[in-house]
Amino acid sequence: MSDKDLPFSQAEYDRRLALTRAAMERAGIELLFVTDPSNQAWLTAYDGWSFYVHQGVLVPLEGTPIWWGRHMDMMGGRRTCWMPDDRILGYADSYVQSTTRHPMQDLAAHIRDLGFETARIGVEMENYYYSAKAHAVLTAELPQARFSDATALVNWQRLVKSDEEIGFIRKAARLSEKVVQTAIDRAAPGVRKNELVADLFHAGLTGVDDIWGDYPAIVPLTPSGLDATAAHLTWNDHPMRAGEATFFELSGCYRRYHAPLCRTVFLGTPPAEMREAEKAQIEGIEAGLEAARAGNRTCDIANAFMGVLAKYGIHREGRMGYPVGLSYPPDWGERTASIRGEDETELTPGMVFHFMPALWMDSWGLETTETILIREDGPAQPLCNMPRKLFVKD
Repeated sequence: MSDKDLPFSQAEYDRRLALTRAAMERAGIELLFVTDPSNQAWLTAYDGWSFYVHQGVLVPLEGTPIWWGRHMDMMGGRRTCWMPDDRILGYADSYVQSTTRHPMQDLAAHIRDLGFETARIGVEMENYYYSAKAHAVLTAELPQARFSDATALVNWQRLVKSDEEIGFIRKAARLSEKVVQTAIDRAAPGVRKNELVADLFHAGLTGVDDIWGDYPAIVPLTPSGLDATAAHLTWNDHPMRAGEATFFELSGCYRRYHAPLCRTVFLGTPPAEMREAEKAQIEGIEAGLEAARAGNRTCDIANAFMGVLAKYGIHREGRMGYPVGLSYPPDWGERTASIRGEDETELTPGMVFHFMPALWMDSWGLETTETILIREDGPAQPLCNMPRKLFVKD
């Protein structure tokens, strides 16, 4: 009997594999090489901090997938993947950061041994973890194979969440509530930002009741004042100051599943323009939630929000949301659909989005966001329970 602590049932992994293979057949792919660590985990349950070296999953149209990576990480594969040990392969450490050999040479040898030397092979070309050198070596090693771009092929299969996955996201939402409440409670003039962030990590990792915390795919984003006019700054050792807003872009994480939640704290008396923007943002979020119904499109959410902003005379550009679920650094988004005016992805029950209509103005930033679930009936359900407002502390 296996002592592996698999996150999901075998039926869930079989469901995911079937979805992926159907997509492969539609794309004319006979063998898929998956390098995105989120996709690897989604298909096989592999979970390790080893994505800084070459690794991936080989998915044929039939049979059991193969996880392949560095030999020392092969042992982690045997501890975390659902497949038997003979489907978890490792390459020698002499391939790591070598100037005379490349791990893709080892992978190509396995592909030849499996009989796919002349196959139609799909690879994730637009992926953080599949380098230009890796692709050049792999294609040179398999000159008879036909390669095609399978970017986001697996990602799109992840868009509609199973009940098991939604359960994990709900647990992540409880962690998000704790982390954001910690940020609100801790924020005060004179508090050094690095010390506040340490408290956020502690809150997220210690968990809530029996829900333990994993590391989030994005570190806490906590800029204040003029720094909050930028979307993706982290923290420093500066003390928080009266007269400034700080937005907290955070997420709890449970077994790699996320439920991002953002709120903003102002220390002192907010300017009138920020209060007016708060009204517009909250009204716009309510309009967006109302539009986030099964059968509508992602652009309907965006257009509903932007319609409210137009009424208040506020200009905003860029997308305002994306799907979330299982993720590894550097991003908790799934990189498929977007909540923006030109995206017409149809909303289906079980989709989960980070509805993220933040406002970054000339002298301050205001982030109020929700992780939302598309339901069978009615508007989307926010999964976190947190007042939707600008938090003001004297």
